[in-house]
Amino acid sequence: MEIIINVDDDTPLFSQLVNQIKQAILSGHIGEGDPLPSIRQLANDLAINNKTVAKAYRLLERDSVIETKGYRGTFVHPDARKNSDVDINESVTEILQQALTSLKEIGATDSEIRIEFARLMNK
Repeated sequence: MEIIINVDDDTPLFSQLVNQIKQAILSGHIGEGDPLPSIRQLANDLAINNKTVAKAYRLLERDSVIETKGYRGTFVHPDARKNSDVDINESVTEILQQALTSLKEIGATDSEIRIEFARLMNK
């Protein structure tokens, strides 16, 4: 599996990493049960921060694309192929769009929406 990170791309580095690992799974370059490099190793190989790789791994684990087995390492999840097609960002966008439409329909201003959103996010 070859991962290429483009620091000049507008896409965040962790998203590029998530997308490329999912694509490697979907294309069959890596399969269920295959080991992945440690966070430190992958960060060193890509010359990026450990926290960036850790964030990507957390998101992939949340989506059941990879699984961490303690000190044994990180591996491709048995359901990774099926779960690699799921895009939570798409769902988030759709739900937020519906909420914004509803708020606009009742007359909420952009400012009111931003203030309340920020307040709720900080809870």
